[in-house]
Amino acid sequence: MFEFFFKYSPVVFSRGNFVFLSPWPLWTLWLMMALGAGWLAWQIHRHQGLLSGLRLAGVWILQTALVALVLFLLWHPALSVATLRPQQNVIAVVVDDTRSMAIPENGSTRLADVKRLLDNGLLKSLAGKFQVRLYRFGRDLERISRTDQLAGSAPATRIGPSLEQVLGENSNLPLGAVALVSDGSDNSGGIDRDTIEQIRRARVPVHTVGIGRERLSRDIEISDVSLPARALADSRISAEVTFRQYGYGHGKARLTVHEGSRVLASREVVLKSDGAAQTEHIVFNAGRAGPRTFQFAMEPLPGEENFKNNGLTRLVNVTSAKAHILYVEGEPRWEYKFLRRAVEDDRSLELISMVRTTQNKIYRQGIQNPKELEDGFTSKAEDLFAYDGLIIGSVEAGYFNAQQQRSIREFADRRGGGVLFLGGRAALSDGGYAHSPLAELLPVRVGENTGTFHRDAANPALAPQGRDSLICRLDDDPLRNIERWKKMPQLADYQQVGEAKPGAVMLLEMNAAGRRRLPLLAIENYGRGRTALFATSGSWRWQMLLPHEERTHEMFWQQLLRWLVADTPGRVMASTPHPILDDETHVRLRVEARDKTFQPVSNATVDAHIVGPNGVSDTVSLRPEPLEPGVYTGEWTAEKTGSYMGEVTVRRGQEETGHDIVVFRREDGVAENFRQTQNRELLEKLAEETGGRYYPANRASRLANDISYSEAGITTRETKDLWDMPAVFLAALLLRGSEWVLRRKWGVV
Repeated sequence: MFEFFFKYSPVVFSRGNFVFLSPWPLWTLWLMMALGAGWLAWQIHRHQGLLSGLRLAGVWILQTALVALVLFLLWHPALSVATLRPQQNVIAVVVDDTRSMAIPENGSTRLADVKRLLDNGLLKSLAGKFQVRLYRFGRDLERISRTDQLAGSAPATRIGPSLEQVLGENSNLPLGAVALVSDGSDNSGGIDRDTIEQIRRARVPVHTVGIGRERLSRDIEISDVSLPARALADSRISAEVTFRQYGYGHGKARLTVHEGSRVLASREVVLKSDGAAQTEHIVFNAGRAGPRTFQFAMEPLPGEENFKNNGLTRLVNVTSAKAHILYVEGEPRWEYKFLRRAVEDDRSLELISMVRTTQNKIYRQGIQNPKELEDGFTSKAEDLFAYDGLIIGSVEAGYFNAQQQRSIREFADRRGGGVLFLGGRAALSDGGYAHSPLAELLPVRVGENTGTFHRDAANPALAPQGRDSLICRLDDDPLRNIERWKKMPQLADYQQVGEAKPGAVMLLEMNAAGRRRLPLLAIENYGRGRTALFATSGSWRWQMLLPHEERTHEMFWQQLLRWLVADTPGRVMASTPHPILDDETHVRLRVEARDKTFQPVSNATVDAHIVGPNGVSDTVSLRPEPLEPGVYTGEWTAEKTGSYMGEVTVRRGQEETGHDIVVFRREDGVAENFRQTQNRELLEKLAEETGGRYYPANRASRLANDISYSEAGITTRETKDLWDMPAVFLAALLLRGSEWVLRRKWGVV
C-alpha cells in the first residue's frame, strides 16, 4: 500500500537524501510561495462576497496549499540514494542451523519454512542482482552451496561470533549486506558491543529475518538461578529462581532442588500472569564440603509444550574451612555468654573473643596460640586481616586508637571482611561513635546524644525486606516464618538509633513502649565487605524464655554470623564468569591475588592445575591484566563433558602466597532447549544498530529489493523522482475538492 501511493518502499525514503533537481535557487521557491499566498489573499479579499471571517481564511488556506504544492512540483523534488551496483557486490545469507530450528510448528518445522522461503524465490531474487554466499551457523560458521545441507542439528547458537567470522572471510570482497535468517535464540550471552562496533566500522548493514513463534501457548521456563558460588559446609543456601510461564497464569507449580536423585527442598509457588518474569526464593542445605552440583527444576505442568527448559544446573564450592571471627567486648554480660554458646557447635565458625574485665585487663577465649591478642586489640592491619569477621560489642569508640580505627574501616573496605556492631551501654551514640571514623561503617545514622541504651523490653518484628533474608529465616516456609517471628519473646533491652542510611537494608525492627518502630537489625555493603547493626544486647532472653528444645536463638546467631563471613575473600580468589558451560568449551579463568595487608600482588606467578573427567589433567599459566593490579586471567578448553576442578596457586619467587579452588562443569545438548521462542527484540536491535531492517518471515520477500539500498560495497547514486507520486495528485485533488465541498456547503458555488 505504501509503494502504491509513494512509488518507492519505505527503505528508499529512510536511506535517501531529499533534493531539488530544478536549476533555480531554492530561495526563489519560497519567494514564489509567498507571492502566491499574498496574491490569493488580495483576490479573495476583493471578491469575498458572502464569505467572511473563518470561512474566508479556510478558502485561502486551501488555495494557498494547492499553489504551494504546484510550485513544489515545478522545482522537481527527488531522492538521491546510494544503491549497490548489480553483480559487483557480495550478499552473505547466514542461516541458523541449530536444533531450535527443528522445532515443529503448525505442521512443519522452522527449518522447513526457511528452506521454502529461500528456495521459492528469495535466493533467486538476490542472485539476480548480487553474488550470493550462503552460510549456516550454530556454534561455528560454515559455507554451504545448497539449502538441503541445512540439518537443524547444531547444539548451540552463536550469532555474534558467526557475524564476526562472516566479516573476516569477506574482508577483501565488496560485501554489500548480511541477511541473517534466525529465530534469534542466541545462547552465548547475547551480541556484545564489540561485535556491533566491528560491524559498524565495516559499514555493513545486517538485515534480520525472524523465524518462529514469539511465544509458546503453554510453557514454563527457568531463565536464571542466582546463588553464592561458595558456601560453608552444612550452611543453608538461599537461591533466587527466575522463570516465565505462558498458559498457566494464576495457577500453581512446584519448585524443587535436587542433588542427583535426592530432593533437597521443594515448595509450591503461585504463578503470576502470563509472560511476567517471576522470582522465587528456595532454601536448602549446602551439605558436606566439596564441589556440589544442584539441579533446580519446575515440575512439568499438564499440556506443557517443552519441559526440557524447566530446569537449570548450578555449581557451588562448599568449603570445610572454618571462618575466624574476632569478638571484642567491653564488659562481661549475658549477651556475650549466650552468643558464644549459640555458635560453639557450628563446625564452620570459630569465635575468638576478648572481653575487657577491668580497665587494664582482658579475658581471651578461643585463641589459637598464647600470643594471639596478648596485648589486646591489634594495631597491625595484617594481624586484624587474618580474621574473616569482626564483632564489636559494648565498647566505646575511644577504646580504639586512630590506627586501630583505620584498620577496622579497612577491614571491611579493602580486606572485604564483615563487621557487626552490637547494642550496649557503651556502644553507638553512648560510646561516642558519632564523631568516630567507625560511624561510616554503621548501616544507620547515630547522633551525638547519650542515654540511647534502655533496659526496657522491646518486641522484635520482621521487616518486609527481612522476609526473604536467610539471616531471619527461622522456618523454610515463608508464612510459618512470619508467624514464628510474631511469637518471639521480648528483648531484654534496646538501643535507640537513627534511620537507615541509603543503601542499607532493614531486616528486623522493634517496638518499644511509647516509641515509634525502631531499627533492630540492619545490613549494608561497604567496599569489598559488609557491615551490620544489631541494636540490642538482650537477645539472650530468646534462649531463656523459649522451650529448651527450641534452637531459635542458636539458629539466628549462626545464620547471622555465617552471613557476616560468607563472602569474605581470601588472599587468593579464583573464579570463572560461566561455571556452567552449556554446549560451550571455552573457559575463562580469573584470579585476584593479594598480600597479607590485602594490597594487590602484581609480580606473582599464577598457575591453575585443572583435573576433570576420564583422567583429564592440565596446567594453565595465567597472565597479569595490565589495567587491573593483582588480577590474572587465562583461558582453557574443556574438551569433554563433566565436572572440572582447578587448583590455583600463587607464588612470589619460591614462596607460595596462597591458593584457591575454582569449579566448573560442561554440559552438552542443553542450550538449545531454552529460549525456543523467536527473540524478536534481539533481531530488531541487531538490525537497528547496524543500519539494517527486521523482516517477519511473511514479509521477507521484500528483502531482495530493499537490500539494494546500502552504502557498503561498491555503490552508485540514483535519483528517484517524486513529482509523479500518486500521493501528490491525490493531495491536489483533495485540496481542490475540499474547497468545492466547503463552497457548496456555504452556498457560494
